[in-house]
Amino acid sequence: MRIAYFDCFSGISGDMALAAFLDAGFDMKTLSRELGKLKVGGYEIAKRRVRRGEIVGTKFDCIIDRKRHLFTRSLGEIIALIERSGLNKRTKEMSKDIFAKIGAAEAIVHGLRRKRDITLHELGDVDSIIDIVGVAIALDKLGIDEVHSSRIVMGRTLVKSEHGNWPIPSPASLELLKGVSLEISEIEAELVTPTGAGLLKSLAKSFGSPPRMETAAIGYGAGAMDLKDRPNMLRVILGDTKGRFDEDSICIIETNLDDMSPQGFEYLFERLFKAGALDVYTTAIQMKKTRPAFKLTVLTAPQDRDRVSSVIFRETTTFGIRFYDANRFKLKKEFIKARTRYGELHVKTGQGPDGILTISPEYGECVKLARSKNVPLKVIYDEAKAAANKAVKR
Repeated sequence: MRIAYFDCFSGISGDMALAAFLDAGFDMKTLSRELGKLKVGGYEIAKRRVRRGEIVGTKFDCIIDRKRHLFTRSLGEIIALIERSGLNKRTKEMSKDIFAKIGAAEAIVHGLRRKRDITLHELGDVDSIIDIVGVAIALDKLGIDEVHSSRIVMGRTLVKSEHGNWPIPSPASLELLKGVSLEISEIEAELVTPTGAGLLKSLAKSFGSPPRMETAAIGYGAGAMDLKDRPNMLRVILGDTKGRFDEDSICIIETNLDDMSPQGFEYLFERLFKAGALDVYTTAIQMKKTRPAFKLTVLTAPQDRDRVSSVIFRETTTFGIRFYDANRFKLKKEFIKARTRYGELHVKTGQGPDGILTISPEYGECVKLARSKNVPLKVIYDEAKAAANKAVKR
């Protein structure tokens, strides 16, 4: 599996992300050819080598003919433009999802109900469209399967915009990165633009340390500013996971509870899953003075750690929690339909390098079918598993 890891030590913007991919080896001619399928004229693209601090990288520029582009587009117009283009399906879907997430954030910030009608101002300009669609093209042509990101560093200041003085981090950027652990620095500059935040919101599977991978290429995308304390660059690391199974990182959160009624666990579990927990379970333990107790364990994505921890503090009697990161192997999951003599239901399959290794019928659907047909649950379960086995061996 091929990974792209954004190292956002100076934030991220759309043009920096595209420049980083170009610096890592993505072909400028391929980019130009694919962007031509958008049917948007009146611009030129260029790249150049620049220095930021002690690092040399690539700067990407989109030069717009302002006489041909006097008005910005609404979200609906941008989506329609992408749908009408000759780009492939994957590139279209990535591009539309990024814009949809940016539009949803802007609608919340401006108090609008219909996000498709929102005019994205600077984000509706041709250069922003080129940046976002260009990143989607790069991801597709480079064969990137997953995107991960470091922790996000943001600046803090006030800037002039079409809306007057505007706070940085921008409201849209913060809305897009809600739930992600951020570092708000004292750097008086916009390090994370709404375009950059939209890319991360749509694409990043995790925020934290990079997954284990064999590095294939490294690229540095330069921003427009020179920063005093760091090079204004976005680093992208491209690599391949060489293991036999998919691998990612999770955060494990634990706490011991010896003075809480188990009656509250159902509600606690509900709140934890709503906060982003991947799994929740309790283990019976014995604490000091031989008191019986429960150890609560929560598995979550690293970026959801703080939100999940807040739920634990709010909904339990604990005074402290433990947390640590762990790597895990995963089978590739896929849902298929299994036909039984009692009806059709979904079965989850887990696939590794040696083929299908695990087959698990969906329990809820098995129960529903068993009740409606008045047959034992195990009969439904066994038939679904047998049907799925037969289907995957064809």
